[in-house]
Amino acid sequence: MVYSTSFWENETYLKKVDYAIIGSGIVGLNAALQLKILDTKAQVLLIDRAAIPQGASTKNAGFACFGSPTELLDDLRSHSRMEVWDLVQERWEGLQKLRTKLGDRSLDYCHYGGYELFRATEKGTFEDCLAHLEEMNQAFEQISGEKNVFQVQDAKIRAFGFQGVQHLIASKIEGQLHPAKMVEALQQLCGAANVSCLYGLATEQVENRANEVVIHCRNGWKLKARKVLIATNGFAKSLLPKLNLLPARNQVLVTKSIPNLAFKGCFHYDRGYFYFRNIGNRVLLGGGRNLALKVEQSDQFGQTDLIQKALIDLLENLILPKQYFEIEQWWSGILGIGVQKKPIVKMVDDRIGVAVRLGGMGVAIGTSVGERAAKMLAIG
Repeated sequence: MVYSTSFWENETYLKKVDYAIIGSGIVGLNAALQLKILDTKAQVLLIDRAAIPQGASTKNAGFACFGSPTELLDDLRSHSRMEVWDLVQERWEGLQKLRTKLGDRSLDYCHYGGYELFRATEKGTFEDCLAHLEEMNQAFEQISGEKNVFQVQDAKIRAFGFQGVQHLIASKIEGQLHPAKMVEALQQLCGAANVSCLYGLATEQVENRANEVVIHCRNGWKLKARKVLIATNGFAKSLLPKLNLLPARNQVLVTKSIPNLAFKGCFHYDRGYFYFRNIGNRVLLGGGRNLALKVEQSDQFGQTDLIQKALIDLLENLILPKQYFEIEQWWSGILGIGVQKKPIVKMVDDRIGVAVRLGGMGVAIGTSVGERAAKMLAIG
């Protein structure tokens, strides 16, 4: 049944706007704020299918990171050096913009550093990283101004309590934050800037007409805007089927509080496919989609036995050996990925733009991508 709107609703909530942004995660919120900076009188509307963002912005691990050594080596094998380091620079600059815009207190930002783990069976991988460490440190110094960003810190393995870990490479510029507080703070800024929001409104189609874009919603409503930005990341192909993007599900768990948890920081393992961190005295652990890439190439939330077992095995045998723990909660988030890691920020026609494919680095890169998309929409 189609819900019939009233005259009053059509005159307020559903009136034609200058810019409509579909997706209210980190990219959409930053795009909305930037559009209001570019034109304070512009009417900007955020549309989201759920009561809170449902993709990755409030479901990620909260890593403020830029790529671990094994991730970067993988990227350097499939991308040019310029592409890799330009993207790292955008991640670095994006995070600085986010921290400046919201403040570390609003983000619950903690600068504990990051680490990559190597087991005994990964000796060759570690030695490969070691051989490229100087190159990586030189690149990061040019980008961040920090010298010797990556350092071998094997002496910390015993203090952290890990089992079967032979080597640690530390990154001194990584931090961690609270993703939902980040989104909430951005929503508050949007409210103060008079950005309108419609939550719980699923978009089924965007139609470019002669002088406007019509947004067809699942409940039969039709919204109109002068221009539209699609910022739904891993879900974007439902609106733009030809987009060079794949959804990727990441499964995550968090434990109950563990007395005297021995480590703090963000930890990467196996080219970033596995990751964990502390949340106070809890452990958040996620990833493992490389164990079933085709199955996890999905925009459907949920868990699978294979990955749950793999994550629990890591907890029991590597992260918390001989320690009692209880899992408090499981969830999943949907990423947007592709063969190329560079985000897609472009106009698909004269009135519809897209800003997606953050490659699991939304916390770092989302602010820059949103701001860039807003400028593109305003000028294009």
